[in-house]
Amino acid sequence: MKSLSEIETVVKRASRAAGFSWGVSEDVGKSIRILELFGLPGLKNLNQYFKDRNNKKFESLNLINQNHFSSSTFYCPITLGISFLDQIRSIDSIKKITFKNIAYPIIFLSFLSRASEIIGKKILIKIDENEFLLNYNVNIYNNFFNKDLLLDGKIIEVEIIDNQDNFTDNEWKELYKLSENTFVEETDSLKQVGAGAGLTDND
Repeated sequence: MKSLSEIETVVKRASRAAGFSWGVSEDVGKSIRILELFGLPGLKNLNQYFKDRNNKKFESLNLINQNHFSSSTFYCPITLGISFLDQIRSIDSIKKITFKNIAYPIIFLSFLSRASEIIGKKILIKIDENEFLLNYNVNIYNNFFNKDLLLDGKIIEVEIIDNQDNFTDNEWKELYKLSENTFVEETDSLKQVGAGAGLTDND
């Protein structure tokens, strides 16, 4: 079994050989490593994508806004992923973005996972019937059970989820009140111990 370090290194070199800059290639290596770590077929999809680049034309998208519809060709998942990472601070205010026709969207997904960590928010991405919840680049919950090639995404929706508690204010107050039972009442002896050095100096 190949280590994650091996996967990242080979992907980086292969991406450079495929025509991407070293900087972009490093980002691709990190992103595919993430997919493999979370059990998603990153390397498999990237390998096939590089084969298709030899005889297919993919559209680059550099500026991200609310809606993107490419009817003639598919968007390049790497260029799109890099653009998303670079602009994630401004994209955060858009909240929901829709794309039509992204080639090998699993590759694009890996860049969004890293974006989730940067802004400290969860990102929900829907690729046709498949859903992926990206959690700060720590894990990816999904219903993608095929674990094989995902050649294209017809409709892709990306939603940035604002942070909120998973419990009510009343539940918090109840638990906090219970926690108060561990508070220790401050006494003169505790004050003396907490003040620093004692009465004897062993130095």
